[in-house]
Amino acid sequence: MTLGQFFFKYRSYTPLVFIIPMLLYARPTIVTLIIGGVLVIIGEFIRFWGVSYAGSETRTTGKVGASNLVTQGPFAYVRNPLYIGNIFMYLGVSIMSNSLVPFLQVLSVVYFSFQYYFIIIEEEEFLKKEFKSKYDEYFSSVNRFLPKLSPYSEGKRSKLSQNISAAYVSEKRTFQAVFISMIMIVLIFFLINQ
Repeated sequence: MTLGQFFFKYRSYTPLVFIIPMLLYARPTIVTLIIGGVLVIIGEFIRFWGVSYAGSETRTTGKVGASNLVTQGPFAYVRNPLYIGNIFMYLGVSIMSNSLVPFLQVLSVVYFSFQYYFIIIEEEEFLKKEFKSKYDEYFSSVNRFLPKLSPYSEGKRSKLSQNISAAYVSEKRTFQAVFISMIMIVLIFFLINQ
C-alpha cells in the first residue's frame, strides 16, 4: 500500500490527530470564533459546490476511482476543490479554537496539505490511465491547488448536471462533523467565559 492509498483509505480518521489536541487546548474568543467560522463556511461552500458536480463518489474510501472526469463548476478553476475546501475548514476550526497559536494553525495547513498531496498523486495516476488524453489536456490547463482566474475552456468541460439535493445528501456527514466540532468549540468558549 502506497502512502497515497493509505491516506485515501483512512482519510476519515486522520483528522483525529488534529482534532484531539485542538479541543484539549481550546481557548476561543469572539474574534477567533468569527474569523474561523467564516473560513469554515467558505471551505464548506467550496466543497458543496464541487460535490454538486462530482457526486457521492467523493465519499469512497476503498480504492481511488471515478466514473467521470469532472471539469466544470469549481473543477474548471482548480483540479482539487474538495481538498482546498477541507483545508479551509480545518484551518477555520483551528482558528475558532484558538489552540496552541500559531502552531496548530500552521500544522493544520501543513498536515492536511501533506496528506492530500499523496492522495492527489494517487488520484492523478488513476485519472491519467482512465481518461488518457482528455485528462492530460485538463491536467495541463488547470492547476492542482492554485485556482486560475479564467476557467477551463467551456467547450472542453464535462457536461454533468449539477445536483444540489444529491450534494446535500452526500455532504451530510461533513456537515455533521463540522457542526459538532464548531458546537464543541462554542461550548468551550461559554465554559471558560462564565
